[in-house]
Amino acid sequence: MTEIIWYGRGGQGAFTAAKLLGAAYALKGNAYYALAFPSFGPERRGAPIRAFTKLNIKPILDRSETEKTDYIVILDETLYSDSLKNLLKPGGKVVVNTKKKSDDNIYSFDGNSISEELHLPMFNTVMLGAISALSGIVTADDLHRAIELYMPEKIQEKNKQAVDNALKGVCR
Repeated sequence: MTEIIWYGRGGQGAFTAAKLLGAAYALKGNAYYALAFPSFGPERRGAPIRAFTKLNIKPILDRSETEKTDYIVILDETLYSDSLKNLLKPGGKVVVNTKKKSDDNIYSFDGNSISEELHLPMFNTVMLGAISALSGIVTADDLHRAIELYMPEKIQEKNKQAVDNALKGVCR
């Protein structure tokens, strides 16, 4: 099973990105299963939240929060802590939305710049594209289909472009 933990702040779209990744994976076919869920209480906009995506080629029976993960996606760099590395499975990776330089198992990706170029108020689909490029879990076409099914039509094209720009940025 592949597991991803998303860290963000309320209103940044971490749970939306977690759901879109799960949907894109499940849309690959009948032998692909996904589970996405948030972890937050009665927090207000801007409070730290976590979301989880679990992906597998057999039904997912474990609905608990992930303790050891393959990937961590951090939408707000202020939520990064070195202690997050302890949550990684061997070979796991962290991708952080930041302009700061990367180090071992930590991949920096400037999602804010891509979202600003596209005049998108959110950068969650940018980071969705980044983790997809880094992991190879789903393709751009898979993500486009999920966006078409689960996002309002008026914002689909910009979000598909955000995914594409992120995929190109990571593959450079």
